[in-house]
Amino acid sequence: MKKDDLHAIADFIYEAGILSKTPRSGLWFLGTGSQSVAEHLLRTTYIAYALCYLAPEADRAKVVYMSMFHDFAEGRTSDLNYVHQRYGRLAEAEAFRDLSVEIPFGKEMADFYAEEQAKQSFEAKLVKDADQLEWIATLREEELRGNTKARAWLTSAIKRLKTEQGKAVGKYLLATHSDAWWFDENDKWFISRDPKFAKKKKGPGTAKAKKEAKAKKKA
Repeated sequence: MKKDDLHAIADFIYEAGILSKTPRSGLWFLGTGSQSVAEHLLRTTYIAYALCYLAPEADRAKVVYMSMFHDFAEGRTSDLNYVHQRYGRLAEAEAFRDLSVEIPFGKEMADFYAEEQAKQSFEAKLVKDADQLEWIATLREEELRGNTKARAWLTSAIKRLKTEQGKAVGKYLLATHSDAWWFDENDKWFISRDPKFAKKKKGPGTAKAKKEAKAKKKA
């Protein structure tokens, strides 16, 4: 282990921490909600991993790594929403290049970033859809909290999805309540707290969520 490498890795760890303090600026224009770049990167990576289950032909490791690093440079440049991007973009690629040359595994990071930015490979397209699906989920959560602008934003966001897998998941995000994974108003346990009703129902989602998804599919 070289001292220079260890020093660079220490710097990398602290730089990664800045992402949790860097806000996602699109929510400023939506008017509600807050999210850090670190929160966005983490859920995007989870989504990308899930999309790989629907696309077993994809290189799962590459998809996950690209997701982890696709906005990493925003710790240096900040996040630009669509209004900001209309008038120009900060030097995110330059920032990523600068940070990657400082760490021993920087070339690997740079390769993942370059492929994701090119958006040509199937894996890169899955990552981009995961990125959009994270935004769609965030907007859906704000809609369910009462933000009346979120639905119009969702209509635009859903059109950005490119892969068959991303589009399929996007439809279910629109039709599913963000609480459906844990709350069912017909679940007797929520009323009685009786242990005999505590066992979670089998299968994905709840009856209500399935009904909403089915109705959305027919519409």
